[in-house]
Amino acid sequence: MKIRFIINPVAGTGKQEGIENYIEEYLHDYEIIYTKKSGDASKISRDAVKDSIDAVVAVGGDGTVNECLRSLVNTNTALGVIPCGSGNGFAYHIGMERTTKRAIRQLKSLHIRTIDSCSVNGMPFVNVSGIGFDAHIAKLFAKSERRGFFNYLKLILKELNYSAQEYNIQYDGIERDVRAYMISFANASQYGNDAKISPMANIQDGLLDFVIVKELPRWKIPILLLQIATGQAHLSRHIEIIQSKKMQITTQENLIHLDGEPYKASSPLTVSLLDNSLKILKPDEQEKE
Repeated sequence: MKIRFIINPVAGTGKQEGIENYIEEYLHDYEIIYTKKSGDASKISRDAVKDSIDAVVAVGGDGTVNECLRSLVNTNTALGVIPCGSGNGFAYHIGMERTTKRAIRQLKSLHIRTIDSCSVNGMPFVNVSGIGFDAHIAKLFAKSERRGFFNYLKLILKELNYSAQEYNIQYDGIERDVRAYMISFANASQYGNDAKISPMANIQDGLLDFVIVKELPRWKIPILLLQIATGQAHLSRHIEIIQSKKMQITTQENLIHLDGEPYKASSPLTVSLLDNSLKILKPDEQEKE
């Protein structure tokens, strides 16, 4: 299998340092390209498809994964990931090891699987995206010079005065108005670091989990955050999870995040699942330790 590594040298907290030594130790048929600016990973992935490369491996966080994804949907080139970002939600969901060396070693025995990907107004994502509070945090985090989980957590705690917003949602012939802190679009289960917004989400079930975090008293927010951090979010009475292939959301908000990266999008938002549209490198369940 020919692998093209796309390394984001500024992702996360520097876990990718020295990665070339691990790649040389465990693999043979590969090439390595470093990104220099935003958008490079998409171009390098697009070239990989043209060059009939078997797999592109994103070395970075969910943002790097998303950039690669944009060129790989509905192609024969698979997407792999070595978790080197601040959250690494997609990598952890599919069972990648947490240390760089062990994740590289995993590549020797990964298998190509076909999964669902998704889009918001035509913009693709594969892990967790959304509108509301998590998009607000994504925007602030993107501007911050400090990376890593604890700095992300500090931002969340600092911004707990965020107000719930009004949303009109339409799905499966149903139309509703909801007031919510956020609506997350979960193809996979977690933001990263095992903080699971939709613990039962499945990247191969043909359904998106639309997670509505309802307005709740502020004193209960730390409790809700603890439930998310411990994989119990789906048990909260302040969270509603709707499974559907498609939802239209009308709102005055224009800020969303796609796999943790902030973007502006025009209302209404059309959030859609694309069945069996992405090949990935994934460890089998029995291979996970």
